[in-house]
Amino acid sequence: MAILWSKQEGDTRYEVRSAGNTRRLYTNGVFHSQYNANQPVTGSVWDLLLIPAFFLPAGTVRRVLVLGVGGGAVIRQLNHFLQPEQIVGVELNPVHLEVAREYFGVEAANVELHQADARWWVKQYRGEPFDLIIDDIFTDADGDPQRAVAADGPWMRGLIKHLNRDGVLVCNFGSGSELRQSGYFTNTTITNRFARAFQLTTPLYENAIGAFLSRPAEAALLRQRLRAISGLNTDQKGCRLNYRIKRL
Repeated sequence: MAILWSKQEGDTRYEVRSAGNTRRLYTNGVFHSQYNANQPVTGSVWDLLLIPAFFLPAGTVRRVLVLGVGGGAVIRQLNHFLQPEQIVGVELNPVHLEVAREYFGVEAANVELHQADARWWVKQYRGEPFDLIIDDIFTDADGDPQRAVAADGPWMRGLIKHLNRDGVLVCNFGSGSELRQSGYFTNTTITNRFARAFQLTTPLYENAIGAFLSRPAEAALLRQRLRAISGLNTDQKGCRLNYRIKRL
């Protein structure tokens, strides 16, 4: 794998690596983003952040908030498969935003990027609510990725304030046990706010994605809708989407 670009800032080393047309972002050796415009389905965690959007009816995902942009893989996927009217991305690390623009092509007219602490941004935001909120706020510690903000009751309540009444909240957790310690399980107000919740995983990673739905739905509905989309139809030969889903 070739190194296309690298940068050292204090104790932090950034690298963009390539494997063919695939671009990967590493920070201190931690794998943060992967995208290939010719193969927008990564076969990895980023797919799991995307596909809960298809619980919503076609054409209703108008406004999306992405907390934790990294290299912007999920933003590219959202625009490839859904073309929302607006995607707002919030990222603390200015180097990640630089990489997202320069190496991952996050430059569409409907994308608005903010360099800010997600906790501050969520607290001060007063605009229109979002149909889809993706919480992918990760940092690195001793070479391993870990959530930068605990998904406890106060954090999840803050996200819910900006979620459309019929919207979907998607949160990335380092493991299933971390998901089960989240505010969804420990705060009955949050539990009762959502009509359904699912856990999505992929065999290659320990991450568990929580998808919290405002309206009742079943996993079969998601599978049915994905089968209708080229690139996300797992019945299709060569489809890279690899996921498991279970109701919480």
